[in-house]
Amino acid sequence: MDHHGWYDRKTKEKPFNRIEDIIFISAMGPPGGGRSEITQRLQRHFNIMTYTDLQKESIHTIFYTIITAFYYNFSSDIKNSLNDLVEMTLRVYNNVLYGRLKPTPNKSHYTFNLRDKSRIF
Repeated sequence: MDHHGWYDRKTKEKPFNRIEDIIFISAMGPPGGGRSEITQRLQRHFNIMTYTDLQKESIHTIFYTIITAFYYNFSSDIKNSLNDLVEMTLRVYNNVLYGRLKPTPNKSHYTFNLRDKSRIF
């Protein structure tokens, strides 16, 4: 990236391959769980965009809307329990995410996100 190309080391002549009109896009999670900090040397090539985590109420509203639409034709007993179902699932998700299964360098294979929560539904 710094030198606008690279040398082809597989050929005998080793010609320089120039990079033109290329856009690099990358994604990275926050440090922790085996992921390291982004170095300043690499950061200088990118525009950094971040987002804040959703609030609990926003996550609840999203999943409650989805599950209400899915159970639209079910009996009123089931419809009345949907709010509790979403609340319990959120509680389990938060306990897994921030509890003892939180990813660490020793057990980084435990990674959970909202997609995992949606699979439960």
